[in-house]
Amino acid sequence: MTLYHFGNCLALSYIPFWIVYKYCGLSEYGAFWKCVQAGGVYALTQLGKMLLLATFFPTSGDYSQDDPDNFSPLQELLKCTVDLIDLIGLSVVMSRIAGKGHTKVLIAGLGWAGAELVLSRLLVLWVGARGTEFDWKYIQKSFEANISIVHFLSVTALVWLHSRHDLPKQLLPAVIILIGFHSYKSVICDMISHVMHMYSWSLLAFKAVFSLTMALIVLHIYGGVATLAT
Repeated sequence: MTLYHFGNCLALSYIPFWIVYKYCGLSEYGAFWKCVQAGGVYALTQLGKMLLLATFFPTSGDYSQDDPDNFSPLQELLKCTVDLIDLIGLSVVMSRIAGKGHTKVLIAGLGWAGAELVLSRLLVLWVGARGTEFDWKYIQKSFEANISIVHFLSVTALVWLHSRHDLPKQLLPAVIILIGFHSYKSVICDMISHVMHMYSWSLLAFKAVFSLTMALIVLHIYGGVATLAT
C-alpha cells in the first residue's frame, strides 16, 4: 500500500513533465540532454543561493505552516531577493540553446522545473510517501510540482522577453513587474497565508490560481511579441 501511494505521488509529479516534453515538440528536437544541462545549471545556482543564505541569514528560520508565528515579512522579502539569481541562470541556459524562442523557453523552463522537482521533492516523496501512514501532504507536494511547471515556464518566457531588443517599450514595465511578482511569489503566498490564515488545500489552490493567472498574462504578451518577431 505504501509503494502504491508513492507510485501515485510520483506519477502525479512526473507525468505532466512527460506530457509537456512529448506534446510540445521537444522530443522531435532530441532536447532531453539539453533539459538535463539546464537542470545542472539549476543545481549550481541553488548552491550559490545556499551559500548566500548561509552567509547573510545564518540564524533565520523559514516560515512554515507548522509554525505560522515565525514570520518576518522583511526577512522573507530579503531572502526571496536571492532568488533573482535564478533569472541569471535561466538567461545563461537560453543563451546556450540554438533555436527559436519557444524552443529555448520550453527547454530551459522544463529543465529548471524538473531539476527543482528532483532536488526538492523526490527525496521527500521517497521517505515520506512510503511511510506506514497515509498523508495528504505528499499529494499536495505532487500538485505543487505541477504548479512549478507553470511557474518556471512563465519565468523563463519573461526572461526571454526581457532579453529581446525588439520588445515594444510600452511592454517593458509590464514585463519587469511580472518578473517581480514571479520572483517574490513565495513571500507573497506566505504573506497571504499568514494574513488570511490559508493553509493546506486552500493555500495550494491560491498558488495554483496565482501561477495560472500570471501565466495567462505572460502568454498573452509572449504571443504578441513572438508574432512580431516572425
